[in-house]
Amino acid sequence: MPPSQFLPEKPGFTSWRTLGQVELVKKDRKMVPAFAQVVTALDGKAIKVQGFMMPLDIGDKQRRFLLVAAPPHCSFCLPAGPDAMIEVRAKSDVRYGFDAVALSGTLQVLKDDPAGLYYRLVDAVPVP
Repeated sequence: MPPSQFLPEKPGFTSWRTLGQVELVKKDRKMVPAFAQVVTALDGKAIKVQGFMMPLDIGDKQRRFLLVAAPPHCSFCLPAGPDAMIEVRAKSDVRYGFDAVALSGTLQVLKDDPAGLYYRLVDAVPVP
């Protein structure tokens, strides 16, 4: 994804460029992510991240959704690969909108997720 698609970085927020430090490696006849040490150090840590919401359910309030690095161009298309999206599990409903959102929560780095996801943010709450 071109750097121009990213939101401007904010101090105190985890950068999508940091989360993008991953490559696929072959392990036991399948491809799995190999994360840079800076990424694995974030596993289980509280972080803040900003991005664009892609709802997974119908409705204007969401508890489980994808947060993506770039604004979606199509309701049915993912705007980036797994290194530029985070599955979010929010503590309470988050209102869906087209503007960027900022969230805080605990990051889980997923080493072999069956859905192919690399990241999950749990107990997420909006950052004012």
